[in-house]
Amino acid sequence: MKVVYLLTGLLLLLAFSLFSFKEETAIRPNILFILADDWSYPYASIYGDHTIKTPNLDKLAQHGTVFTNAYCASPSCTPSRAAMLTGRYPHNLGEGVNLCGRLDHSIPTYVQLLRKEGYSVAFDRKGWAPGDFRKMGYTQNPAGDSAKLGFEPFIDQLPKGKPFFFWFGTNDPHRPFDLGTGKKSGIDPQKIHLPKFLPDVPEIRGDVADYLSEVERFDREIGDLLKKLESSGQLENTIIVVASDNGMPFPHAKANLYDYGTRVPLLISRFSKQANQPKRNESFVNLIDLMPTFLDWGGVKQRPVLDGISLLPVLNGQKTVHRAEVFLERERHCLCRPEFDYGAGYPMRAIRTKDYLYIRNFRPDRMPAGDETIPNTPSIFGDVDGGPTKIYMMDHRNDAVVKPLFALGFAKRPAEEFFVLKDDPYNLHNRANDAAFAQPKKELRQRLDKWMQEEHDPRWQGGGDQIDKYESTTHAWITRDGIIFLDQ
Repeated sequence: MKVVYLLTGLLLLLAFSLFSFKEETAIRPNILFILADDWSYPYASIYGDHTIKTPNLDKLAQHGTVFTNAYCASPSCTPSRAAMLTGRYPHNLGEGVNLCGRLDHSIPTYVQLLRKEGYSVAFDRKGWAPGDFRKMGYTQNPAGDSAKLGFEPFIDQLPKGKPFFFWFGTNDPHRPFDLGTGKKSGIDPQKIHLPKFLPDVPEIRGDVADYLSEVERFDREIGDLLKKLESSGQLENTIIVVASDNGMPFPHAKANLYDYGTRVPLLISRFSKQANQPKRNESFVNLIDLMPTFLDWGGVKQRPVLDGISLLPVLNGQKTVHRAEVFLERERHCLCRPEFDYGAGYPMRAIRTKDYLYIRNFRPDRMPAGDETIPNTPSIFGDVDGGPTKIYMMDHRNDAVVKPLFALGFAKRPAEEFFVLKDDPYNLHNRANDAAFAQPKKELRQRLDKWMQEEHDPRWQGGGDQIDKYESTTHAWITRDGIIFLDQ
């Protein structure tokens, strides 16, 4: 009798385990990967920001795990997306380390590996991007087959019993925004959570409100995807992963290793008959960890070399801590410096722990936001997306209140930056020369050095100039208020 009870308990445990996919499971799960574009933590109600309405994220959270310390590998679209596809740190991707860089076809992606396991793999809208995949050995976007008609026709045409992996890559909340849409949608600019690195003025509050209205639109599209899964009978056998490629398109955020450039939402969910209280996990996640997690769900046994670590033990409850720290990096974002035939980037590496953020700037003689102007080009501070906030800060850079914030987002930086997070969540005050933090800074510097050495990072010991010489597959100039594409 005891044996019967024991077996019954084990079966119940298996039935109610949210993410347990054993090798003997007959029906492999579908995976829906929903990727936002430039969405920063903490802009969603699941993270406590109730100035915006994201009810579909709330619904997903009731059936899953909300990660509060998830980070993109690089705060720039192309290398971040390439890192997720391959499970590798960007510096291990050759020319794929740069925005619009070449992702070598010989580097395995989860798309290739899941296809071999019988998955139908497709994407809609923004997949691996920006860049021209035709210039790097690919005949299609590295994210999979293009589902040009969208998610619904893809599901309708899927062969019965065939598992799928679908990448839904919205362009929200990337610039440009429609001016005034935030207020029109019911967002009160006076109540929004304005980061301390931005001037508190109506023009910028309105710009952030417009940004948040696109987060709300993203949430509504999640609702449409859920309805299709439910109507097709696929909802309960589909794992849903929601994340962002990098942080918000504002100064001191996107294209920087500060938290608002690298810290992103991450939610992993699978519907069951009964909703639960959202599970929260505070351990660190690098989005390169998604690739091995996808492979675990898909039953892929033969693995390539990976830097990512599967999240499955945490999701299954076997572990509570995933990573104790994350390593972050950035190379060339936009073409905005004349050196190396406009190829000079702003190379950085960082280590982020619970208490501190340590950043190494390898070429502090360069402008982190790009040169203000480049002769014979329309580029203006080209590593900061054009729009109302950029315009306001440039035009008011000498105002007493704006001047120090303009310096944070646009001016040159020292070789080392060190931030004490409990006192400085917006990374405003560099304590690298503060004697009180000399020891923790030294420890983090050593840990970063060790990681770079073990990783064979090209920037180790001052190298890496070849990265600045890698050609871009597409070309554009960032201006005060937008972008000018040269390949269209």
